[in-house]
Amino acid sequence: MKPVYKRILLKLSGEGLMGDLQFGVSEKVIENLATQIKDVYDSGVEVCVVVGAGNIYRGAKDTPKNMKRVVGDQIGMLATVMNALHIQSALEAQGVPARVLSGIGIPSVCETYIYRRALRHLEKKRVIIFAAGTGNPYFTTDTGAALRASEMQCDVILKATQVDGVYDSDPRQNPKAKKYDVVSFDEVISRQLKVMDTSAVALARENNIPIIVFSQHEPNALVQVISGKGKYTIVKKEV
Repeated sequence: MKPVYKRILLKLSGEGLMGDLQFGVSEKVIENLATQIKDVYDSGVEVCVVVGAGNIYRGAKDTPKNMKRVVGDQIGMLATVMNALHIQSALEAQGVPARVLSGIGIPSVCETYIYRRALRHLEKKRVIIFAAGTGNPYFTTDTGAALRASEMQCDVILKATQVDGVYDSDPRQNPKAKKYDVVSFDEVISRQLKVMDTSAVALARENNIPIIVFSQHEPNALVQVISGKGKYTIVKKEV
């Protein structure tokens, strides 16, 4: 493997951790992800990870009508910490040093996110798993990923999804959906393409961090993308 990036942020969906399950975390999926991250880590790439929580709690969608949105988002943030701890454990089982840094303080469980502490972990060659999004309600984990990628000065955001790139419509529902190999940030925003939420895309555009969308179900998908190979769509400033 010849990586084309030095520092990456990998955005994982919570739904993607379920595998064939209806809820929770698939041990097979977690182990496969950990193996791929280890391969990338061993190649000398510095790795940051952000994970969602759709396999446990889907924020606004799962929030009861009588519950305030702020509380629902807080529950969702806590669920991302649970997923982050799963990933940390899987990486450590493969000999990869990893730290969970949470946007909300849970000192007896994991470290609280501090900018300089995060940079120090990267200097010490540790994988960082950012949890709890931005630490604030009303912001998605996509926005949290774009924020942390900007703060850590990552070369690229890699978004692992259920499909192999960005399409003009859902390819799972429309067999004639058109796939983009390359698309601009502006087109993603103007056409409301399903990449990341608008605030996340705008933040990536502002800091000139390309977003690569790929399917996590492809064999060795992460390794392929890091090497500039495989199937994916790249979102960047100019096309």
